[in-house]
Amino acid sequence: MLLLFYLLAWVFTGTLKENILFNQPYDEEKYQKVIVACDLTKDVTSLPDGDMTMLGERGASLSGGQRARVNLARAVYSDADIYLLDDPLSAVDAKVGKHIFDNCIAGILGSKIRV
Repeated sequence: MLLLFYLLAWVFTGTLKENILFNQPYDEEKYQKVIVACDLTKDVTSLPDGDMTMLGERGASLSGGQRARVNLARAVYSDADIYLLDDPLSAVDAKVGKHIFDNCIAGILGSKIRV
């Protein structure tokens, strides 16, 4: 089955974990690899309830860079065959961008089709 994932910069009302899983089954090892690859480790530890922190209208607000990384994590966790990435590094600084490029785009997604 061919699965295509287009990266959109949004979060829905729910926990950080729910925003990343996006109704996919939870796999601890995969989830942790995605968190690290998308440079979300510090964010998870700084949120009041970690990855169970509520986001959206009634929850915590995220910066543009954090939203971009959560969306990238959602896409990566989906394990699609093809990824259409619309400037995924534009909302992050150079250091974070290098980490994401090396560990996520060229790392975890290295064997996938990326446009």
